[in-house]
Amino acid sequence: MRRFDEIPHADKRYKIRPGIYAILPRGGHLLLTHQAEPEPELQLPGGGIDPGESPLQALHREVFEETGWRVSAPRRLGAYRRFTYMPEYDLWAEKICLIYMAFPVRPLGPPSEAGHTPLWASPELAAKELSNSGDRYFISRYLINRESGLA
Repeated sequence: MRRFDEIPHADKRYKIRPGIYAILPRGGHLLLTHQAEPEPELQLPGGGIDPGESPLQALHREVFEETGWRVSAPRRLGAYRRFTYMPEYDLWAEKICLIYMAFPVRPLGPPSEAGHTPLWASPELAAKELSNSGDRYFISRYLINRESGLA
């Protein structure tokens, strides 16, 4: 599996943390989320898969919590890993990031997860501004496929 960002530190113990993240196109734009803390970041909506939860259950839950939107037709695009420190959990994590594409159907209200603000951005902006290189890589692939008529 492809790795992005930091290399693992030999002196750290990492907890495996599976998560799911979504590319959400609609009308030529992508639905993203801005997370205010612990550091302001532009992100693909998504997050950790809870114990006993399937990846698709987590995708629907996380997108709704961070954007207030319901989605349909999820399709897996790939996966990558990152080694990172998560200050909100005081945890060194090996994040296994599953990337899906789905379609925003309708907003049902504001995000229920504090500190998240949904926003629409061009895929080109997302490919430059998302907080980690793994997400930027998948947006770049999305752009290539869109231009080729495959997305």
